[in-house]
Amino acid sequence: MKPPQIRSSTLRLGIFISTLILAVIIIFQLFWLRKVYRLEQKEFDHSVVKSIRGLYEDLSIPDYNSSPLNELVENPEQHVYTARFLIPVNADSLSSYLQYELEDFGIFTDCHLGLYKATAKNYIYTRLLRSAGAKEQKTQKLPAIKLSYDAIVLFFPNRNNYILSQMNFWIISSAVLLIVLLLLSGSLYFFYKQKFLNETQKDFIHSFTHEFKTPVSVIGLAADVLQKEDIITKPEKLKTYAAIVTYQANYLHEQTERLLQFAYMDSHQLHLEKEPVNIHGLVQEAINNLSPLVQQKKAIFEYSLDASKPVIHADKGYLEIVIINIIDNALKYSKDPVIRISTSTPGQSLMLSVTDNGTGISRKEIRHLFKKFYRAQKGDQHTARGFGIGLSFVKRIITAHKGKISVYSQPGKGSTFTITLPI
Repeated sequence: MKPPQIRSSTLRLGIFISTLILAVIIIFQLFWLRKVYRLEQKEFDHSVVKSIRGLYEDLSIPDYNSSPLNELVENPEQHVYTARFLIPVNADSLSSYLQYELEDFGIFTDCHLGLYKATAKNYIYTRLLRSAGAKEQKTQKLPAIKLSYDAIVLFFPNRNNYILSQMNFWIISSAVLLIVLLLLSGSLYFFYKQKFLNETQKDFIHSFTHEFKTPVSVIGLAADVLQKEDIITKPEKLKTYAAIVTYQANYLHEQTERLLQFAYMDSHQLHLEKEPVNIHGLVQEAINNLSPLVQQKKAIFEYSLDASKPVIHADKGYLEIVIINIIDNALKYSKDPVIRISTSTPGQSLMLSVTDNGTGISRKEIRHLFKKFYRAQKGDQHTARGFGIGLSFVKRIITAHKGKISVYSQPGKGSTFTITLPI
């Protein structure tokens, strides 16, 4: 028993759901990294405060014993910390103790130390404390501040970079996860494209076999009859079977021409040879070319050719293909065809409408009608004959003429194809 085949439409839904999940994961990852960054910032701030508290203890500062720490230490800017301090003080001892405390609490980044004198309103001593674990970076001067008390000022110019370096593991792991998800999504999309192309190829081969098998079989049967010795004595029968061979041969020729024309158009830009074309006359020519099918179906045509300016500048050959395709479809999908053809000239455009009383097209199928190789389906079976290239062909020709084509249809009540071309 063969395992069930996954359709490209199922894969497309899977890609859509995967994209949503990927977007949610990315948003969550960004939110989570932001939260970790803020936690690292708070941890850095706490470590600086702990270092200052250790400095007070090392130097036996009396203010530390009589005042709460949060009243002594302030953080006026993101990279700057100030702490009340009695000056004068031994600067070398202060620097040595401070560097020890910073490294003891895990702060391995450069720190600018400044002794601020309130009466002088400036620094009386500054020093850069290089951390053994810090990378060489461009140094910055201590920022200008104004305080009403003596204080030590700690400035960490590389604070943000240092915090980010502490998050290297989380950033790298998040990036790896994101890359893996993107590669997985890319692989799924590639698989979908291959599956879609494979399905399209299978549908095309199925259509090709179906369309050509019947005419070839009919020609073979007719040929067998024509090879019989007594066929010469039956002229009516001879004429009938010869006509069958001619009709089926013409049908095969027509389908082959369509395939070749479509293949050419698909691999080349459409080059139009424009000339004055009378749409009314072109409609009649197209119907004449379809006369065998018109007679076979006993089709009735109704005309409302009301265009005041029926002559446009266009490629006659390509427009004839358009009209033939549309009328041909109207004949094929109508049991007792009654086809109404009308023209009008709204504004600076020429409008051509072809209305039939055929089987009609569902709204769901109309959306895909002009796609390459698309054919209407009923259940798992294709209800449309042909290769699904005719209307795709038509759409491309109309677009090349800077025109538009639209469809209005109701299942069981027929369809109306409307073409609008610039005059």
